[in-house]
Formats: sequence, C-alpha cells, structure tokens
Amino acid sequence: MAKTIFAQNPEKYIPALAEALKAVPEFEVPEWAMYVKSGPSRERPPAMEDFWFTRSASILRQLYIHGVVGVGKLRTRYGSRKDRGGKPDKFFKSGGKIIRVILQQAEKAGLVEKVLRMQHGRRLTQAGRDFLDSIEGAYENIDNNDWIVTRVPSEEVAEEVAEDKPEIVEENTENKSEEKEDAE
Repeated sequence: MAKTIFAQNPEKYIPALAEALKAVPEFEVPEWAMYVKSGPSRERPPAMEDFWFTRSASILRQLYIHGVVGVGKLRTRYGSRKDRGGKPDKFFKSGGKIIRVILQQAEKAGLVEKVLRMQHGRRLTQAGRDFLDSIEGAYENIDNNDWIVTRVPSEEVAEEVAEDKPEIVEENTENKSEEKEDAE
C-alpha cells in the first residue's frame, strides 16, 4: 500500500499503473485509436503499442495530484509546440477526444466521478484513490527526518552559531566626537 503517490517516481509508477489498467475490463482501446493523432501539433499517430493505457495512467495520476480537473486543463497539459516550418513554433492544445473517452471509461470503471458544483470537471472516487494507492511503483529514497522542520535549534547548534558571530566593535568613538565638534 503506497503512503502517497507523491513519493513515487512517475517514470516507473505510470508504466506500473498502465499494466494494472490492462486488467480492468472497462479500459479497452477503441478501433480508431491507432489511426488518430493525439493533437494538431503531432505529425503522426502515437507509435507506442501501450499508448492508450499509458495515457490513461497519466490522466489518472493528474486527477490524483490536482483533485478536480476538466478536459480543457488536460488538453493544455498534454499539448505541445508545433513546428510550423519557417514560422516560429506555436503551442497547440492536444486533442480532446482521447482524453474524453479515457475519462468516460474511468467513470464506467467507478474510478472517476463528475463534479458539477463549484468546480466543473472530474475527480477520483475513493475507490479510484485506493486503486492508485495499491499500485506498487518505485519509491524514491525519502527519509522522514528530511521533512521535519524544527523551530528551535538544538543546544549544540545554538552554541556553534553563537561562537561564529563576529563581535561588533565601534570604531574610534573619540574620533567621531571630535569630528562632530569640528563640524559645529
């Protein structure tokens, strides 16, 4: 059981989640998926065999991290710059059809639900969070002591800091008083 998704290396976690999504019957690759580009900035359709499951895993991870996310935000997240030849490159959002279908499949699987109140979009259900937490990806070597912030330094550190402080010595106070008298 994962402590948190943030402690996992995404380069190893997303493929592990993609493999787990292959076992979920609601996640199936549509027939048109191998012929469609993922956005206007791409020249060809994705060449990866597991593109659908990898993108699904990445979208579910984004929902876990950001909470409520809509299709528009995800289109911006997966967009890229288009090479326009002699003209300067320009950013284009990715296509929305792939993202919408993946979110609909996740809804059928019970991992995602729609939110229609203050924010519009989709978020993970508790079952979805549990599913993502159950995936054993790759944990970073995080030491819990690194996260603890102490307000008061220990006695040894306080003594070292006190020893390192330079003494402030006023420069010739007699010369300053003479300069004041001369100025008057």
